[in-house]
Amino acid sequence: MFWILTAAMTAMVAAAILRPFFRSSAPVAEPAAAYDLGVYRDQLREVDRDVARGVLTEIEAERLRTEIGRKILDADRAMVRQAVPQGRGSRPVIAAVLLVAALAASAAVYWRLGAPAMPDLPLGARIAAADERLRDLPTQADAEARAPERPKPQADPDYLRLIEQLRAAVAQRPDDARGLALLAEHEARLGNSAAARQAQERLIAIRGSEVQGLDHTRLAALMIEAAGGFVSAEARAQIEAALRIDPADGQARYLQGLMYAQNDRPDIAFGIWRDLLETGPAGAPWMGPIRQLIPDLAWLAGQPDYVPPEVPSASALPGPDADTMAAAGDMTPEERQQMIAGMVQNLETRLATEGGTPEEWARLITSLVRIGNEPHAREILAEARTRFGATPDASAVIEAAAAEVGLSAP
Repeated sequence: MFWILTAAMTAMVAAAILRPFFRSSAPVAEPAAAYDLGVYRDQLREVDRDVARGVLTEIEAERLRTEIGRKILDADRAMVRQAVPQGRGSRPVIAAVLLVAALAASAAVYWRLGAPAMPDLPLGARIAAADERLRDLPTQADAEARAPERPKPQADPDYLRLIEQLRAAVAQRPDDARGLALLAEHEARLGNSAAARQAQERLIAIRGSEVQGLDHTRLAALMIEAAGGFVSAEARAQIEAALRIDPADGQARYLQGLMYAQNDRPDIAFGIWRDLLETGPAGAPWMGPIRQLIPDLAWLAGQPDYVPPEVPSASALPGPDADTMAAAGDMTPEERQQMIAGMVQNLETRLATEGGTPEEWARLITSLVRIGNEPHAREILAEARTRFGATPDASAVIEAAAAEVGLSAP
């Protein structure tokens, strides 16, 4: 069918191009001398009528006839000069040769750069091929080996010394669940995705039957991060384990949609991401990537007219904003400090468990500095840089907040 349609369209375009060159005759504009000749003949007839009415004498009429006759001779000679034959010559042949050369060049380019031997790819065959790829996802080790090297964020030397102490403590007590959870978190902040993944795997093994869906989700996210953003077979198993425990886990569902999008199933990925986008929460960390990718995903899924919901305004973000902190001016210093610290703690807890937008992370950083907890603000800033470093717009929000409170230096 492809070649039939291609041949038909080529023939139609070629016929449309060559048609003007092969016309047997073309309308030719009337020479100006022909119009003049008609005018002079009308003047001769008018002279005869004037003589018959007695307006002109024979002598005057003869003089006018002589003058008009001279003009007629001049116009007739001009007609002869302008009536040069307009033959087609070799123009149709030249046009045909050039067209054939253009078609041959196009065919040669397609033969070299295209895929003329590729068979048809009906929808059923593409779905079957995608399902086969999903069954044969590469292992985590292979995915990490192929992942490009990523630059690691800079960290404060004191913070690095603390992490070294944490590593030593976990090595001495390898079954300490709290230590493993902290190690996985802070290795991820430093960009050590493989080390964070290993700590999280050990944590899940220790917890056994008490493991939560969030533990599997965090491990899947660390695996995907270590693999350069690709979902491996082990990461898929962790996503499915998390959804068996908690089918409403937003991050696990986002990663599941990412897996389907990477393996030529935009129809399934679009359904998952559309539901996440429309049901919220609006500040979830996966909302930004979904909003960025879902227009193309909707087109691939056969939903080109899909319009995502509007982005909530910054004033709708939870957490202590400038107006709330200003309203605390009527309280005593102790009450005001306690209220603000509680709101900051609530925001930090929610960001740690559910994630959030760059604006929320920026608000947490500035709020921590304003309540006098600058060291912890630097830790949150390091984590935010790790989370949003690959997204220029989000990173700009974080850096603007850091500069506002004097934390712009790494």
